[in-house]
Amino acid sequence: QVQLVESGGGLVQAGGSLRLPCAASGRTFSVDTMGWFRQAPGKEREFVGGISWSGGSAYYADSVKGRFTISSDNAKNTVYLQMNSLEPGGTAVYYCAANVGGPGDEWDYWGQGARVTVSS
Repeated sequence: QVQLVESGGGLVQAGGSLRLPCAASGRTFSVDTMGWFRQAPGKEREFVGGISWSGGSAYYADSVKGRFTISSDNAKNTVYLQMNSLEPGGTAVYYCAANVGGPGDEWDYWGQGARVTVSS
């Protein structure tokens, strides 16, 4: 099993920045890819971006490309979501997820979520 814990959520003004860490524990050696998702009130959960657990380039949804950055620190077993130029539409619960099967495979583990509220 892999446990994921997000932190760093809160209230931020539109145009501001926020960084969400996601700490992984347990059988982290089995993880292939880490991802970030978000679910806005009344909407479906959407993919934000992902990164190989061993490092490498991150990839993003068009809606956040150029504003959000995903990075990893394997020494700390932590993945980060840096969010800049936040918009009120970015109000959501942000989840990190992990899979063992690689890009495109189903997501096996989920965190509990971090709530982000962007005020206009």
